[in-house]
Amino acid sequence: MILKKNSLWADAIKRIKKDKIALVSFFIICFYFALAILAKLGLIATNYAEPNLGPNYAPPSAEFWLGTDIFGRSVLSRVVQGTKTAITIGFLASSVSIPIGVTLGALAGYFGRWVDDLVVWFYTTVASIPGILLIVSLSYVLGPGLVNAFIAIGLTSWVRLCRVVRGEFIKHKNREYAHAAQALGFSHIRRIFIHILPNVYPIILINFSLSFVFAIKSEVILSYLGLGVEIGTPSWGVMINDAKLELARGIWWQLGAATGFMFFLVLAFNLFNDSLRDALDPKSRQ
Repeated sequence: MILKKNSLWADAIKRIKKDKIALVSFFIICFYFALAILAKLGLIATNYAEPNLGPNYAPPSAEFWLGTDIFGRSVLSRVVQGTKTAITIGFLASSVSIPIGVTLGALAGYFGRWVDDLVVWFYTTVASIPGILLIVSLSYVLGPGLVNAFIAIGLTSWVRLCRVVRGEFIKHKNREYAHAAQALGFSHIRRIFIHILPNVYPIILINFSLSFVFAIKSEVILSYLGLGVEIGTPSWGVMINDAKLELARGIWWQLGAATGFMFFLVLAFNLFNDSLRDALDPKSRQ
């Protein structure tokens, strides 16, 4: 089983290396992560909050590559800091939603019966509420802030993963290796987390990518509505909200920078996720 799993990952890596779209998407993602890390360490874009760096509403130029905003702040510095906020939200929200979805899905699929009925009822109830409305409602109750934003997003984005993991556990618990582990007298916890769960890792990895993108888009929406990050924290949603009335005056660069950065990150994640899913699909290798 271990050799089989190792060959699965090795084969997936080889297939991704041969996929030019996947490689380009991967390097774009790495570029965004590098920007976020450098911004977090204070090595780049440290002047994002300084006003009067240039004329108000200065268009893109050699000095200010993406222009300045109403206060003369560098749009490039602010959009790079917004990248740090987006990546942070993606990781933190996924760190909340992934454990919830995996745990509930594993318990429901493995034990079945009343445990399955209870988990299915729970995620069906949550799924019956429109996701963005639930996120907005929780954010309104918790208040604006980076911590509250990722909690609200994480607590509402686990349903899809829970469904998928539940289905995978129902399938795997009836396979020979699971029955062999049971015959050897291994505990339920060992069978769930040591024997079955590693075979579900590819599904979890793919859903992590999806959850990451969902968290980024949700944070932009929340910040646009004033329910996301704190005042003064750079965010693509805040930049879009600040620039929404500037288009009528022909001032497009702040809106274009925020939406452009978000577009390429989300697109790269989606394309890479598609390639990763195909590479990890055993049926596509037959």
